[in-house]
Amino acid sequence: MTAFKWNWQQKDWPNFRYDEAALEYLEYQFVQTSGVALGSIKHIDEEDKNELLIEVLSDEALTTSAIEGEYLDRGSIQESIKKNLGLETERKKLPQAEYGISEMMVNLYRTYAVPLTHEHLFEWHQMLANGRRDLVDIGRYRTHEDPMQVVSGRLDKPTVHYEAPPSSQMTNEMEAYVRWFNETHTTNKSKMLPLAKSGMAHYYFLAIHPFEDGNGRIARGISEKSISMDLGRPALISLSQTIESNKKEYYSSIEAHNFKLDLTEFLLYWISRVN
Repeated sequence: MTAFKWNWQQKDWPNFRYDEAALEYLEYQFVQTSGVALGSIKHIDEEDKNELLIEVLSDEALTTSAIEGEYLDRGSIQESIKKNLGLETERKKLPQAEYGISEMMVNLYRTYAVPLTHEHLFEWHQMLANGRRDLVDIGRYRTHEDPMQVVSGRLDKPTVHYEAPPSSQMTNEMEAYVRWFNETHTTNKSKMLPLAKSGMAHYYFLAIHPFEDGNGRIARGISEKSISMDLGRPALISLSQTIESNKKEYYSSIEAHNFKLDLTEFLLYWISRVN
């Protein structure tokens, strides 16, 4: 048993904090770049916009799955995205895993502006668990009594990198999370920097780890929703591609904050990945 308290065991949980001055320049760079990208997209015709959308959503679907060690077929992903967008497709029968993650990507794209709800999270989890037979809790928060741990190493001598709040706390933890997310994404209540908000939404969700599986993919989806809400349009960024290029750095950055509520270093990493 560790001598330290996990972040969620500390008295200030979940009051995460960060040094705003350390992040301001990187945030400014993102705002400038996204403005240029938005101006360019406005001049693309409808057919090319659809092609760009399919390409970006396909890349994100593939790489967010690859981060979790699940390698999917690009062709099936693209056909699934076309089908979910209501476009003409060549295949009628599509693999469940490819169809599920594609369905989630299109849903995120279409509903980016609406408040986050438990029902939305449950729908995404059902999409990701499409065809799974090994999960007990699908489309709901986890209920198992065993600790939710992130482990590595031998089965007989595992290294515990993190232990999330117990399943009995999921209702309260997720009520607080959804309320926090929606409050910080209303203009009259939040003064947080946009990318800091996205990174905090990502880390906070992972710290709770509310689902039996799929937490990483949903957390990355939430972070893109956060950026889109602040931009006022779908972000259309391949966030997972930059993470997947150096997964070790991603997991190390998360693990380094398992015992603290100051997220400055994680957010510096996060913003450098988004920019």
